[in-house]
Amino acid sequence: MLQSPFLPPVRKRRRPEMTPARVQHEVRFEGVTLYLVERRMGSSRRNFLTHLARSKGFCVHDILSSEVTHIVAEGNPAEELWSWLEEHHLRDMCNLHVLDIRWFTESMQAGRPVAVETRHYIQKPSSKLKTALPATSKPTVSQYACQRRTTLDNQNKIFTDAFEVLAESNEFLDSRGQCLAFRRAASVLKSLQFTLRSLDDIEGLPCLGEQIKSVIEEIFEFRTCSKVEEILRDEKYQTLKLFTSVFGVGPKTAEKWYRKGLRTLKAVLAEPDIHLNKMQEAGFLYYEDISKSVSKADAQAVETLIKDTISYYSSDTKLFLTGGFRRGKEHGHDVDFILTTPEIGKEQALLLFLIDKFKNLGILLYSDFQESTFDIQKLPSCKFEAMDHFPKCFLILKLKTGEQTAGVQQNQNDSRDWKAIRVDLVAPPADRYAFAMLGWTGSTQFERDLRRYARKERRMLLDNHALYDKTKHAFLEAQTEEEIFDLLGLEYIEPWQRNA
Repeated sequence: MLQSPFLPPVRKRRRPEMTPARVQHEVRFEGVTLYLVERRMGSSRRNFLTHLARSKGFCVHDILSSEVTHIVAEGNPAEELWSWLEEHHLRDMCNLHVLDIRWFTESMQAGRPVAVETRHYIQKPSSKLKTALPATSKPTVSQYACQRRTTLDNQNKIFTDAFEVLAESNEFLDSRGQCLAFRRAASVLKSLQFTLRSLDDIEGLPCLGEQIKSVIEEIFEFRTCSKVEEILRDEKYQTLKLFTSVFGVGPKTAEKWYRKGLRTLKAVLAEPDIHLNKMQEAGFLYYEDISKSVSKADAQAVETLIKDTISYYSSDTKLFLTGGFRRGKEHGHDVDFILTTPEIGKEQALLLFLIDKFKNLGILLYSDFQESTFDIQKLPSCKFEAMDHFPKCFLILKLKTGEQTAGVQQNQNDSRDWKAIRVDLVAPPADRYAFAMLGWTGSTQFERDLRRYARKERRMLLDNHALYDKTKHAFLEAQTEEEIFDLLGLEYIEPWQRNA
């Protein structure tokens, strides 16, 4: 597994190996004995998949022996896997089914061993084939961000920064297709584990149309893109970017203000015809604080504050940090949390309790509470929606300045010992927690492609609420993110690898 240099080394605590009580599981499929390869898969996922298979009647051995008929591996290069298998000197190697995880997930969905097809096999590489392949051959890159591992270690920032500017410009112009094209291209380049050196390096990469390639070619030649430079100098782009930096102001409102001839935040506040809503008023009032990035230390300080507060509500209530900080980022524009309570139906009361407590503590500067509109009868939704229907609240809280905000320069005329910080809280029912956690972790492009993959490749509909199988006309239950990936037939992607 790749480790981002932005993160401390991940030290995974190995869970103790548990000897399954096989008497509890009836073996329904004689002649099929599975062995799951732990290499690259990890012990916790292997234990989970082993339990899943046994619960469905499959015979799974913990030790690789000649009794095994089906070997299942995940993320193992063929040459590495077969070299490892040959070290075990198994009898009848030619009769073994050495299979990719896809066969396993399809079998779990079917509730029986599905027929082994050519696409399921991890073929043993021949020595002739290995010598025929060039040493510089690149691995296939998926068109879907949910099948790519994208860390914060961006090897192609000069290109992706240009695409982000072009995407944002098209978003301001309400050109959704162009905006999405540039964002997809940026996402692909962010996932590459090498730096582009020439146009030959992009050969075969997905989501790179002619317009994208021309930008890359120009950057190779001049180290910059004329279109990007033109956008950055454009008065309208600069003004819309300024206006949308205000909490509660979107592209359409910014465009409306621009058409009125307004160019500065002071001009907006001085304009008598403009009536700000409650969110925008807070956005202007605390602009100096909330327009700056939030540090990881700030996020942790807020987490401690909320944990201390919910302890008065219930000892069973749990709090989880989501968003960019869960993906390993050091800075963000706000802090996102998911709260869960085991008693389904108590989610709204929990959020209202928190708002009340923050008021009493004198740290609540702004709150926007949104009641639950969740209705399973109205699902599934075919549209991509960033927001969901769970109860949620958008807050601005006072955070005491101290060690957690060291290095943040305060205005010399400002004698405050606190700063304003944006906090978003969502409280899904306990049985919807996994879907909400997956959706709120992001990134936006990762989530968009995850839903696109589910729809196009699996005939399923996925959102922050549920996973619906259109072929079975049924909702699929999941308690963890790993289970959702498994139901989709995808390799599990760690949160810090979802920075698409």
